[in-house]
Amino acid sequence: MPNSSLNNFTNLKTMRHHIIYTKLDDRLYHHQKTSPLDNPRLVHFNHALADALGFDAADKTLDWQAIIGADFTAFTPEFTPLAMVYAGHQFGHWAGQLGDGRGVLLTQILDKNNKLTDLHLKGAGLTPFSRMGDGRAMIGSSVREYLGSHALNVLGVPSSNALGLVVSDTLIRRHQAVPAAALLRTSDCHVRLGHFEWIMAYAPDLLPTFTQFCMAHYFDPDEHHQNEINHQSDSHQTNTKHQNPPTIEQFLRQVCRRTARMIADWQLVGFIHGVMNTDNLNITGSTLDFGPFAMMERFTPSWIANHSDDYGRYTYQNQPQIGAWNLQLWLRLFTSLGVHTHTVQACLDEYERTLRTHYEAGLCQKLGLAYDDNAIALAYDFLDLLKNYELDYTNSFRALIAVAYDSTDNSTDKSAHLHETNLLTTLEQEIARFGAHEQRTWQAWRTRYQKHLQTHATQAIAIMQRTNPVYVLRNPMAQNAIIALENGDTSELERIFTLLSTPFNVQDIATADDTTPTHRLEMTPVSCMS
Repeated sequence: MPNSSLNNFTNLKTMRHHIIYTKLDDRLYHHQKTSPLDNPRLVHFNHALADALGFDAADKTLDWQAIIGADFTAFTPEFTPLAMVYAGHQFGHWAGQLGDGRGVLLTQILDKNNKLTDLHLKGAGLTPFSRMGDGRAMIGSSVREYLGSHALNVLGVPSSNALGLVVSDTLIRRHQAVPAAALLRTSDCHVRLGHFEWIMAYAPDLLPTFTQFCMAHYFDPDEHHQNEINHQSDSHQTNTKHQNPPTIEQFLRQVCRRTARMIADWQLVGFIHGVMNTDNLNITGSTLDFGPFAMMERFTPSWIANHSDDYGRYTYQNQPQIGAWNLQLWLRLFTSLGVHTHTVQACLDEYERTLRTHYEAGLCQKLGLAYDDNAIALAYDFLDLLKNYELDYTNSFRALIAVAYDSTDNSTDKSAHLHETNLLTTLEQEIARFGAHEQRTWQAWRTRYQKHLQTHATQAIAIMQRTNPVYVLRNPMAQNAIIALENGDTSELERIFTLLSTPFNVQDIATADDTTPTHRLEMTPVSCMS
């Protein structure tokens, strides 16, 4: 049965529609009627997200169960469902025309902060871009995206999110007949690098106006201004932030910086996207298209998360360079608009510089330390320990709280940071299995770290408590929610969603499995089937 949090799912304030995509040339999209699911049941609704979008209990006119179930009769007149067309490079090869094959952009709205948000229904039926697919989505892939996008948002990683999830009686053919599901995704942008690739391949006359459209609606002058402040001391520069419209170069640089920060955030939390094709990256640097993703468990940077990634192109360790590869393809398209090849290289250099700086600053935070060369060296050495001894990424960083606590005046209180103390005990036991030399290596690193902390251990603990999560969405957790939901039980989905809503706090609803890493030999890739 649906959980109690769904009882008031229709009590939402009327949304503020702000549809801009239909202003573009109609070659870029197809107005699309959705195909209703049979007997859709709303199994979860994200009330916190609804609140952030500006909805409240003032209006009962929207039936979200029917809307997410793709029932077009439940749409208000402002809904203008459309399927976007785009292209892309997949696994390093040109794939030609792609497009929204199972999803439609229902509408665009302004949230309570007047930020543009897309409402995109995934699993809405066939579109002209479905190719060999049926336009539907499985329960498994829908649950994974629903939980995965929620988890990244709470961890502070730029990402799409999802407002609600339905299951239905509609049967779809995969390995066997299975029930179809659908989710309503939200994102600040669905314009992908692949949109520009489609234009250059099939409608190059649209590139100038499409670029201007994106600059007008997705370029953030405040972000640009702040970047200028961070890198320049010219006072004249700081006083003219809104005087002129952005140049193409400024737009390109901002996309590169945003992408760099997003991927750095992925690396910091241990997120493996799994399928970083050019059609799966957008221009605002927010995570999009949760397919065969995974959270890093035992730290194996070369582990392949995607069952279809035969050569390991999209492993954790390759994500930064794949981001650069994708951006290089994208940037070169703008030479037709007069962008010089030197500018292309400058943008790529800024991507690399931004990613490294953001990542290394984040690594220092994960140790509770200020950003300096010694802290960076300590952090990289710690990652080497995790890799060499196959230690759990999330648990090991959280265990550093116990190491720091040992450096405080209150360290005799064994009840404090009990969870982290247990994690540290497990870490040291796992290292001990490798032998005495490895134990000495660990103790030497620990001594260096505690010396670096000096009198700042208490401050470091506070930083790590809000930087290093207790819980992440491990693949077995998602699978447990999927299995339960396939059997009509929503409780595990609700429990995990709640758990991931406050991932930095130890919670009573957690089970031992939520923080137990999968054995290295049992870390299996995720199928792309959806």
